[in-house]
Amino acid sequence: MAMYDRLPTDLRVWLRQAVLPWSPRSALRVWRSALEKHGNDPIAAQAYLGQLEQKMLKQDSRKTWGFE
Repeated sequence: MAMYDRLPTDLRVWLRQAVLPWSPRSALRVWRSALEKHGNDPIAAQAYLGQLEQKMLKQDSRKTWGFE
């Protein structure tokens, strides 16, 4: 829990609405990458994480149930 508490506020805001159970370590890694890709814009980084999560859910549903 302490690692979660140390995450950037904008990332914690996004994680509260996330569907998948992101670990603090992987969320921070992806967050830093998203910020770098999007010129340190936290709103764009949050949108990117949302798109990434949707992609992951789509892949999981194909594996689990055989459809999208």
